Amino acid sequence: MSALPPPEDLRHEGGGDLTRGPQPKANAQRRNKHPTAATLPAVPQPGRELPRGLGITTAGARRFWLTWSTAPQTAEWAETDWAELEITTRLVDALYQGDLRQAAEIRQRTAKWGATIEDRNRLRMKLEDPEDGEGQDQAAAELAAADLDEELYRLLSGEGG
Repeated sequence: MSALPPPEDLRHEGGGDLTRGPQPKANAQRRNKHPTAATLPAVPQPGRELPRGLGITTAGARRFWLTWSTAPQTAEWAETDWAELEITTRLVDALYQGDLRQAAEIRQRTAKWGATIEDRNRLRMKLEDPEDGEGQDQAAAELAAADLDEELYRLLSGEGG
C-alpha cells in the first residue's frame, strides 16, 4: 500500500512540511512577550540576617536562609515575602531534624520564588549574568564554607541530632 501525499493545506509553499499555514518570514518578530515578565541581574543581593527569634538549630536551615536571603529574586521582595522565607526556613530546620514530611511543602514554597530553571520559566523570570564578571562576595564564600556532610550523614543514618 502506498502512502497518500499530504493535503495541500498542510504544505508550506516551498515544500512538504506537515505544518499548517504559510512559512514564517525570515525577519519575523514575536509579539507575544508577556507584559509582566521579569529580568533580574544574576548577582547576589545584600540579604538579611537570620532572625534569632526563629530558633534555627541546623546548619542546613542556616544555609537555606543564606542562600535565599541573598538570591537575585529578593531584589523585588516585600515584607510578606520575607515572612514566607522565615516560615519556610523553620520547615527546613524541621526537615534537617528528621521530619521528612516537610519536603513537599518546602518544594512548593520555593517553586513560587523561582527555585529551579523550570520554576523561573513558568514564572516568566529570567536571570541575566552580570556583564562585569563579579558575583563572588562574602555570602558566596560563606555558602562554600558551610559543611553539611556530617549533618546529612546523621539525618540519613537515623542517628538524629
